[in-house]
Amino acid sequence: MSIELQSVSRVVKGQSYIQPTNLTLENGTMNVLLGPTLSGKTSLMRLMAGLDQPTTGKILWQGKDVTGMRVQDRKVAMVYQQFINYPGMSVYDNIASPLRLIGKSTAEIDRAVRETAEMLKLTPMLQRKPLELSGGQQQRCALARALVKEAGLVLLDEPLANLDYKLREELRAEIPRIFEKSGAIFVYATTEPEEALLLGGNTATLWQGRVTQFGATPHVYRHPVDATTARVFSDPPMNFLNFTKQGNALRFGDTQASAFNSLPDGSYTAGFRANHLHLHKPSANAIELPCTTTASEITGSETFLHLQHGQDRWVALVHGVQSLNAGDKVSLWLDPAHIYVFDGDGRLASTAAYAVAA
Repeated sequence: MSIELQSVSRVVKGQSYIQPTNLTLENGTMNVLLGPTLSGKTSLMRLMAGLDQPTTGKILWQGKDVTGMRVQDRKVAMVYQQFINYPGMSVYDNIASPLRLIGKSTAEIDRAVRETAEMLKLTPMLQRKPLELSGGQQQRCALARALVKEAGLVLLDEPLANLDYKLREELRAEIPRIFEKSGAIFVYATTEPEEALLLGGNTATLWQGRVTQFGATPHVYRHPVDATTARVFSDPPMNFLNFTKQGNALRFGDTQASAFNSLPDGSYTAGFRANHLHLHKPSANAIELPCTTTASEITGSETFLHLQHGQDRWVALVHGVQSLNAGDKVSLWLDPAHIYVFDGDGRLASTAAYAVAA
């Protein structure tokens, strides 16, 4: 069982929401759509669900063309960012509502509701009203109503965005367990790279309506095919620095280093994540990068340093409490093993050594 998008696009009043996309999601897989706001995640989900029709291309479900099929006739369930429950009904009746609509027997409904409630740890709350539940329990109720339909495709559109940190962490840990039990194709939209890594499975990175890369989540994170994918799959955003390669020397502004001997001479962009900048020299061949601090954010055991390096603005994530003020001069160190090199078109030219070794 699979859902397959073949050259699917979505254009509304001349504006492209989804660029031509080919994507296949297999049965029993967790698939994350990762991208910033307005990158096309919800638009892509609505096409999968049948809520919108593609401008070009077609959608296949188990090999059958369902492009023009109504959403009511598809085995699809969708959970939104907002808690969408019926406030006047009990949790039991909320979960049972889609089964009653399709005419299931009372016995079938009762069995399905209780099995789904048990899976989502809602059994003690079945007689309560949604407004008597916590935010996390309300979202579990909405998820249970989606899962009880035994849909082959479950679409989760930033379902944890409105929850506080503790509840988000709780449900993030539970969703993979729920997914394994259901056996459906799960599609989970998020703006947070950390969430994609926690959920695992596969990730499709999106930018301006285009899927830039799709594959196993750890692979996409460690092996981005271009600078756009690297930018999407980094939080804080990946830092970039233009440099030139001539002979055995690299020139980063006023700094020279020896690395990437296999690269042809020319102009490139180095990409490196915030946690790979250090206040102390991490290796013998580390590159020194003089910066000016513009702000610092202490999170407890770590500090985010906002930096200016020439015309470039960077973020470094360093260990410990670092008391640096705006305007302070500081040297940051970068091990070349943690640099991704992108060519003039933004395509990956050389992979960070740590990614190759992982």
